[in-house]
Amino acid sequence: MTSLPKGSSNCITDVSGIKVGHVTLYEKIDQQDTICTGVTAILPHGGNLFTKKVRAASSVINGYGKTVGLVQVDELGLLESPIMLTNTFSVGTVLQGTLQYMLNENEEIGDSASSINIVVGECNDSCLNSMRLQAVKPEHAIEAIRNATSKPVIEGAVGAGKGMVCFGYKGGIGTSSRLVAVDDVQYTVGCLVLSNFGKREDALFTSWDTEKLTMPDGSIMMIIATDAPLYDRQLKRLAKRCTAGLGRTGSHIANGSGDIAIAFSTANPYSHESNEHVASMTFVRDDHPAMNKLFQAVVEVTEEAVIRSLKKAETTKGRKGRVVEKAPFV
Repeated sequence: MTSLPKGSSNCITDVSGIKVGHVTLYEKIDQQDTICTGVTAILPHGGNLFTKKVRAASSVINGYGKTVGLVQVDELGLLESPIMLTNTFSVGTVLQGTLQYMLNENEEIGDSASSINIVVGECNDSCLNSMRLQAVKPEHAIEAIRNATSKPVIEGAVGAGKGMVCFGYKGGIGTSSRLVAVDDVQYTVGCLVLSNFGKREDALFTSWDTEKLTMPDGSIMMIIATDAPLYDRQLKRLAKRCTAGLGRTGSHIANGSGDIAIAFSTANPYSHESNEHVASMTFVRDDHPAMNKLFQAVVEVTEEAVIRSLKKAETTKGRKGRVVEKAPFV
């Protein structure tokens, strides 16, 4: 199968309007403890995310994870907040900070609009990060959102990826994009991952020695974005294809791994302020060859985003003197 062409920056921000921001926390406290963690924010567009929601869906490939907000995303098919990524013990504080940011932006939330659904995903970075210290605060979530930019995403040991380990080497944030041509129209599919899974001997894209670290099964968050006009059921189909991309890297989706995908489309936004009792939208037909190309794009960007998370990360020293090395790519 011929690979699809890459976007101009080979990055999730190749999908027009998307912004990504990081806050990275790194501080050696003493001989035992090191803060080595952070927050990453993915904004579907630069406008008001509550009043201009986007179509979205999720796929829980293996549910050993602590995400919040996915129940409502899958019920209503809409995303109305940034997608936030952090470590396992910081989901609550990132939720709190993101909520505060959205409340500041929208006076109607909690009043005339009742409530808002915040989405936060996580991976466990306790190999390198003293996670029990709960160093991430609500203000770090707000800062990550405000830092968000449409420029090419900084990858590797940054933001939520600062303390993550992938295939026994330094993992973290990775991203990739593909272009899908349909008649005279071109769509973009992008992926951003938070990689924290796998053993060295499992990697299919290279040959590495057996790892020295004894690691738990780990997790990965996979965020798929596209400008193709899709609605929530179709986006769930895209999210499911992350499984194939993940499998290409060598993951066998272990028992203790939280493998979770979220997919959204920047097309067909949903206006919170409309009073119309009916709505219409245009979407790609399921039986059109374009859908197969979009599926292929998801597989390719997921696989490459994982590999890039390894290639872009640097050797990192964390708690208890542990050192996780940069992956030795040729």
